[in-house]
Amino acid sequence: MHQPKLAIVDSNILSGLGLQSILEEIIPVAEVILIDRFEDIHKLNIGEYAHFFVASRIFFEHNHFFRTNNMRCIVLVNGEMSIAGVKTINVCQSEKGLVRDIISLNRMNHGPEGPVPLPYPVSKGHNQKPTAMLLSQREAEVAILLSKGLINKEIADRLNISLTTVISHRKNIMDKLHARSLADIIIYVVMNNLADISEL
Repeated sequence: MHQPKLAIVDSNILSGLGLQSILEEIIPVAEVILIDRFEDIHKLNIGEYAHFFVASRIFFEHNHFFRTNNMRCIVLVNGEMSIAGVKTINVCQSEKGLVRDIISLNRMNHGPEGPVPLPYPVSKGHNQKPTAMLLSQREAEVAILLSKGLINKEIADRLNISLTTVISHRKNIMDKLHARSLADIIIYVVMNNLADISEL
């Protein structure tokens, strides 16, 4: 399997670096580069890139180029804005929301070659148990509730277990998934059909 390549085209370096960090966390096998000027795109071999995450201003200034490469293009918008015939992601939301939207786009096979490979195994068919479950049943329950935004105390109450037990499960989940943040847990939950993206 070849290494997928992704490019972020955004003159706002801080915003671009933030998205780059999230993409590298979601898709650790990918090479993610940041370009701050449209002119630098022409130095790339366009066909090697699965996706271009493009700031809306740059997209509109160079509309013809990005419309020509429509299946590779995801426009970064501020708020709930749609652009006819183009996929968009609202960058003015929480990290959890960004992760959810990126996974959702990937699941819809957006891109010229279908979905980009994500780090955790995905089971065949809806609602089937994954073939390589890393978590115990109770850890999976805790992971699902974490993905839904519940805090430790709420999880303890919901599952009728102690707060200490929740904290212990949470540590085990982080260790088993090699997770650095909640985003990694969300990815695991969604990619293993433990919860639907719309529930998170």
